[in-house]
Amino acid sequence: MSDRISEATGLQQEIQQRRPFRSVAQEAALALLRTASVVSRRFARVVEPEGLSMAQYNVLRILRGAGDEGLPTLAIRDRMIDEGSTVTRLLDKLESAGLVTRDRSRPDRRQVLCRITPQGLAMLDALDPMIDATDESVTAMLTDAERRVLIDLLARIRTEPDPDPGAD
Repeated sequence: MSDRISEATGLQQEIQQRRPFRSVAQEAALALLRTASVVSRRFARVVEPEGLSMAQYNVLRILRGAGDEGLPTLAIRDRMIDEGSTVTRLLDKLESAGLVTRDRSRPDRRQVLCRITPQGLAMLDALDPMIDATDESVTAMLTDAERRVLIDLLARIRTEPDPDPGAD
């Protein structure tokens, strides 16, 4: 049985691609990337009026979750949604905006602890209702059971070992 797609699919029409996808795997991967882009744009429209990028918003969200103790820079990087973000540059911008602070930790002066400021917390508090509404709207067409299946499928994709260790 061929893995090729014979008739035009929704994604194919959406991106105005005339030729069929090479395989169902290619279509699934492109559908995942396209969906991530569409969802990301919806969230960006919420945070950008506040002068934040999605990556900056993510740093603030991570630091709010860390509480008063804060987090080292590398721990923030490890928790980022988009692993390609340069955390130091993001922190520079957030610090200059008064949304985070950075301090050298006492036991190890090489380690920088980052904390969200009251101004950063206030910004997140103001954004929370709009982010919550966007969370709901991006999957509004799904039932809770379908959302759970989606979460599980996406987790499987993320946790599957990379078959090509050299690809990074």
